[in-house]
Amino acid sequence: MMFPLARNILRSVKIRSFQQIRARQSHKKYSPDFHDKYGDTILASGSIFCVVAWLFTATQIGIVWNLSPVGRVTPKEWNDK
Repeated sequence: MMFPLARNILRSVKIRSFQQIRARQSHKKYSPDFHDKYGDTILASGSIFCVVAWLFTATQIGIVWNLSPVGRVTPKEWNDK
C-alpha cells in the first residue's frame, strides 16, 4: 500500500533533472561573457605576479631568515662563585 502512494506522490512532483535543464537551456544562443574571454589570462597574470613578488621579497629586501645556529653559536663558560 505504501509503495503506490509514494509513487503517485513522486509523479505529481515536478522535478527537473540536470540533463533536462541543460537541454532546455541549450536552445538559447550562448555568448561568452567577461570571464570566458579573459578569465584564464587574468588568473595566469595574477599567479605570475604573486610568484614574482614573493621571489623578490625572499631574495632582495634583506630579511634575516633565522636559519639554524648550529655551528655558529659557542657556549659561554659558567661563572661558579
